[in-house]
Amino acid sequence: MAPTNKSTRRTLIGSGVLLLAGLASASVQADDAKQIIRDRCLACHTESGDASAPNFSRISEQRKTPEGWLFTINRMINLRGLQISDDEKREVVRYLADTQGLAPSEAAPFRYLLEQDTNLVEEGVDQALAETCARCHSAARFGLQRRTTEEWQLLVNFHMGQFPTTEFHSLARDRKWYEIAHDEVAVQLGEQYPLLTPAWDNWKQAVKSDLDGRWRVTGFVPGKGEYDAWMTTSKADGGRYNLSLEGQYADGSPLSGSGKATVYTGYEWRASITIDGVKMRQVMAADAKGMSMNGRMFLASEREIGGVMSALKDTKAPAVVAVMPSYLRKGESTALTIIGQNLDGDIDLGPGVKVEKVLERSDDRIHLMARATGDEGTQSVQVGAAELASGLAVYGELARVEVTPQNAVARIGGMSKMPKVRVAYRAVGYSAGADGKPGTEDDLRLGYMPAEWSIKPADEMAAEEKDAEFAGTIDAAGIFTPGDDGPNPKRKMMANNVGRLAVVASVKDAGEAVEGDGSLLVSVPDFVRRVLD
Repeated sequence: MAPTNKSTRRTLIGSGVLLLAGLASASVQADDAKQIIRDRCLACHTESGDASAPNFSRISEQRKTPEGWLFTINRMINLRGLQISDDEKREVVRYLADTQGLAPSEAAPFRYLLEQDTNLVEEGVDQALAETCARCHSAARFGLQRRTTEEWQLLVNFHMGQFPTTEFHSLARDRKWYEIAHDEVAVQLGEQYPLLTPAWDNWKQAVKSDLDGRWRVTGFVPGKGEYDAWMTTSKADGGRYNLSLEGQYADGSPLSGSGKATVYTGYEWRASITIDGVKMRQVMAADAKGMSMNGRMFLASEREIGGVMSALKDTKAPAVVAVMPSYLRKGESTALTIIGQNLDGDIDLGPGVKVEKVLERSDDRIHLMARATGDEGTQSVQVGAAELASGLAVYGELARVEVTPQNAVARIGGMSKMPKVRVAYRAVGYSAGADGKPGTEDDLRLGYMPAEWSIKPADEMAAEEKDAEFAGTIDAAGIFTPGDDGPNPKRKMMANNVGRLAVVASVKDAGEAVEGDGSLLVSVPDFVRRVLD
């Protein structure tokens, strides 16, 4: 099983997805969840109200994501000695996520954490929340919760009781931290993230769509590349699904897999799937009508190694879902693949773009050669009645390359029980746009582009310490693997293999190389993770 976290640190709140995707045994039914809470939780919590709609103290005053509820239960197990089986745990998480979850609009700003896309620098966090909460947690950690003001204040008290040194940390010891946290910040949290909201009321009343059927899927797997596939889902018991995936990568190699999924809160899709012998996880959110899902798929053993994933339900209506690649250089004949479903009719790539030859065609995939002679910009792609707005970027010259993630952390490991934490990179190309000046708002995003990858020292000190020699390597697919943990006799003072690097992507365009770089910190092992049996 993949490593997870025993503590309350921000980086691993979403790791509970590894336990969420299994099927509960037939002996545990959804109606039993309230009784499980009574049997397992009322030694510490209390119950009031009507038996059919009970109020459980410290539970009913909160709303969380499935991962948030699982995190809470695991904390009760680790810190309070809760005795609960895996089947019971899954059923309680399902019940709480369905009845006390987050509306789609409430979870939307923080999906990066649910999807385990953790190499991201959060911006725009309120100063008071940043200084009080986000100095230890991510902003998504508290942004994915809803509580009454009193419950937010009790959470402050929990921190003081469980972590009494909190008042002596940076940004705490120079002020009256408790008074500020309890009397000001908790009140602000109660106003900004309240228990009762119109969004949640509306979502509870909304008709939830079944997510069974046939789905046209596109995505990216690091080391494998872009892919398109058909995903078939069949509904099992209690909102659970069996699924299969059949398709191919951009290089033509086949993709095949099967697995199981669970849907929480009417839209939160969590799946475990084995693709060509490799265990993967899917975290996606369905739209309100259940016609599309978007999210991320990643390795079960390494959540950092993954990529975007989108799914469109097959309603027999024509649809274009993607063009690979998503860019076309003026004056060059380029092979393009149009991905969709029920594709029938004439192909139109926009003004100034000519389809030179159709190489292969089916009702869900068209491979062709095209040439652009018109103006630079984004254009719609049409096949008969199906259209993808802004599906193709026509450009004259590659102006700059952006490395994503722009800022990342890798972690040494491997020699001890602590696993290495790798980073998967991609290169995004831009043309200069209408103003002809790269790096401005007019830049035209072309999409992901193939690149040659290398690393170099981040600065003079990193060069002097030979960080690029010892901290790790990057392969042709853009996957960085850090060095081993432990002292290195070859380094100055037998230091370990940490370091500060720049990751460089070099993209060739018309024979010229355009480079971009990102910042990478190769740090010590992630000691808050542990390997589960």
